[in-house]
Amino acid sequence: MNKTAEILERVRREKPLVHHITNWVTIYDCANIVRAVGALPVMAHAEEEVEEMTGIASSLVLNMGTLTGRLIESMKIAGKAANAKKIPVILDAVGVGATRFRDEKAIELIREMHVDIIKGNCSEIARLAGIEVFTKGVESTKVEGDLKAIAQQLARSRKATVVITGKEDIIAGKDALYICRNGHSMMGNIVGTGCMAASMAGAFAAEEKDYARAAAAAMSVFGIAGEIAAEKAFGPGTFKERFYDAIYNMAASDIEKLEKLEEHANES
Repeated sequence: MNKTAEILERVRREKPLVHHITNWVTIYDCANIVRAVGALPVMAHAEEEVEEMTGIASSLVLNMGTLTGRLIESMKIAGKAANAKKIPVILDAVGVGATRFRDEKAIELIREMHVDIIKGNCSEIARLAGIEVFTKGVESTKVEGDLKAIAQQLARSRKATVVITGKEDIIAGKDALYICRNGHSMMGNIVGTGCMAASMAGAFAAEEKDYARAAAAAMSVFGIAGEIAAEKAFGPGTFKERFYDAIYNMAASDIEKLEKLEEHANES
């Protein structure tokens, strides 16, 4: 069986609990996409319970979309609990590069816990790599330079897997570099696809300890679903409905036929 299909099958069989401290704008979508892929979502934000909730979870997704100081404290508590339990932590660096507060808090999170997967668009990841860029709210702006090299640099410096989402998704790990060319332009016409992609990575990383391969598989399934959904969509509304269905109904044969995933040696 194709490796991506095999990881998806494990997610569906094991039904890992994915704990989110996430974006209020897209929380419903993140929960639905995790459920559609076969895992179980939980969204607990209160400082009083995040450590306990993380204790029963299989992965932790931290999303900076609707950031507050108190939310950061909850993220720190949960992240340290996840590290102690040795379950993966996924950080979606939403809006980094837009404000000093987001920049500072993202670095704070990365310094105070080990983050296994750092995900963002090209300007968010470039900013975390120390490049002077501007993010337009939560939308990516142009980044000068080789995005693959930027992802690899950040992956090495933070000892993490780095995912840059875009027209092609770049996944840089310790030993490998993946390029995923699945997806459809309609995915950019609905709010929340970036957040949902991080949640997918959380579900796959819960069942595959090679986190770069897990993230690559998640991006492949996500992009293939976008392609399938767009075939019969009339616009953003019908696309979103069909996107959930495509995730839910994804078969190994769909992955075998449609996956556009390349693996490259990670440059030293």
